[in-house]
Amino acid sequence: MLRLLKKTLAVCLIGFGLGILMVILLPFTGWLFILGIVIIAVGFMWLSC
Repeated sequence: MLRLLKKTLAVCLIGFGLGILMVILLPFTGWLFILGIVIIAVGFMWLSC
């Protein structure tokens, strides 16, 4: 059960990061771009463990 919850949370993190990236493609600001990349990376790391 806990493993399923971790995978769900990881997928939510990846989706949230992608959403941030899509939003900031309109007004391009560097720190939001980096934040989106970091959130996606954390989500993928969470999925892999």
